[in-house]
Amino acid sequence: MIAVPDGEDGGDTMSPKELQYIEDALGHEKYLITQCTFAAERLEDDTLRQEAKKLCEKHQRIFNSLYSLV
Repeated sequence: MIAVPDGEDGGDTMSPKELQYIEDALGHEKYLITQCTFAAERLEDDTLRQEAKKLCEKHQRIFNSLYSLV
């Protein structure tokens, strides 16, 4: 089990099911980052390209946040 701070006693353990959920979510976020990057590189419309880049940044922040849990 992996230690995860819970804010009160400084640590708690993550169950295997919780860890699997985080790993799945990381995989989904990585996929979304890849797709947004792919779109941003190929879009010709500047407005749409900027929106795709914003989505990349958003999903990268979510990925980083989830990754910090493990």
